[in-house]
Amino acid sequence: MPELKTRWDIFCTVVDNFGDIGVTWRLARQLVAEHGLAVRLWVDDLRAFERLCPEIDTHAAQQWQQGVEVRQWPAEWQPTEAADVVIAAFACQLPSAYMDAMAEREKTPLWMNLDYLSAEDWVIGCHGLPSVKYKSVQKFFFFPGFQRGTGGLIRESGLLERRRQFQQDPQAQKVFLQGLGVDRAPDANLISLFAYENTGLASWLDAMAGDSTSTHLLVPEGRILGDVERWLGVEGLAAGAVHVREALTVQVLPFVRQDQYDELLWCCDFNAVRGEDSFVRAQWAGRPFLWHIYRQEEDIHLDKLDAFLELYIKGLSDPAREAISGLWRAWNVGEKMADHWQFTRKHWPELEKHAEAWCLEQALQADLATALVQFYGNWI
Repeated sequence: MPELKTRWDIFCTVVDNFGDIGVTWRLARQLVAEHGLAVRLWVDDLRAFERLCPEIDTHAAQQWQQGVEVRQWPAEWQPTEAADVVIAAFACQLPSAYMDAMAEREKTPLWMNLDYLSAEDWVIGCHGLPSVKYKSVQKFFFFPGFQRGTGGLIRESGLLERRRQFQQDPQAQKVFLQGLGVDRAPDANLISLFAYENTGLASWLDAMAGDSTSTHLLVPEGRILGDVERWLGVEGLAAGAVHVREALTVQVLPFVRQDQYDELLWCCDFNAVRGEDSFVRAQWAGRPFLWHIYRQEEDIHLDKLDAFLELYIKGLSDPAREAISGLWRAWNVGEKMADHWQFTRKHWPELEKHAEAWCLEQALQADLATALVQFYGNWI
């Protein structure tokens, strides 16, 4: 008889529009494609999922997408057999009836809380430790991260080689951008902007508009569009809109699926990203970037920002460290960006080399999916 596939259940509640579902959807697909697992992805909001995967039927209780069994997480839970491995993404609370089903299994499942990505030192000490217990079922902490002793980052097999080939192929980039309606000026810096609302945006746009070098800013549809509209003095910006002000061209892109977003990041000279999923993808792009971290109460997100910066800026010269750190901190507290941007531009070649070196350094670690599979193998 053929060996039965290990069954994995991933539970995701959509909190921040696309960040949570973005991470779990990537992870689920990789576990199926590269590790041959049977994966059910339970999602409480298929409408947000639809933006990432347009093929999704938002009304279907059960469907298959790219080898993953996608299940609607209903408000009224129906009896369901528990899987061999259960992942509660980002500390979401599992249905009580499902937890009972875990406890009733003859062989207890591995139950993991896949936590948010953080560069803070305490993560290393907590990664892999037991957490709470429900009846006979023990839960474990599992932390993605940037250092040895963590669960690593999502990185599909061959990703960096595909990126390298794409970035070395100007024609492939041109065709991709034309598919989005973008005709890149040969002498313009290409920048992508995917961010939360930010009071610092106007000063950054002013700086790019008044720069001696032209900039083509690509803005996928999202929450930052309102701030862009106010700066331009227009209403109702939608995909396809193009506005030129001095040296700055602003172009609105449609919301793209994940593989297209990767290629967009690969095309750009600089990427402004937000949340967790796009944050990681910007690092795999090997280009300088700016992170808009998700805001938390009492500004504890700024501690997480500083923890990452402390790791990221190692190896940079003191002026380049000061430039990129100042830019990131100003952006994340909504301060004026003009001086920080000009300072950053002075150190562009060094920051470009550093971004690629950081990417290759992170790729030395096991990727998140592989680390999860290895954790399960050691557990059994």
